[in-house]
Amino acid sequence: MEKTLPPCPVEVTLQLIGDRWKVLILRDLMDGTKRFGELKKSIGSITQKVLTSNLRAMEANGLLTRKVYAQVPPKVEYTLTETGYSLKPILDSMANWGENYKSNNSK
Repeated sequence: MEKTLPPCPVEVTLQLIGDRWKVLILRDLMDGTKRFGELKKSIGSITQKVLTSNLRAMEANGLLTRKVYAQVPPKVEYTLTETGYSLKPILDSMANWGENYKSNNSK
């Protein structure tokens, strides 16, 4: 089944990474492969259910891959795909904008 994407490219981007958790997951995976527990710890206040849901959605959209190792306890690693890594300039721009905003609006 083919997905219908909005005609506006900004809306397409927001549909893929428009919530705060997905952006933070991308931020953390830009440095390389991470395990589920590492992501949860790094992101902080996210619940396991919400993290799992966001990771599944991002995998379905081709932004990351999930590798499961057959061992006990289970080991699962997440890595950005080429498409996921292509979002780096957007995240860098967001970081720069945030830094500028903080420096111009801090008391």
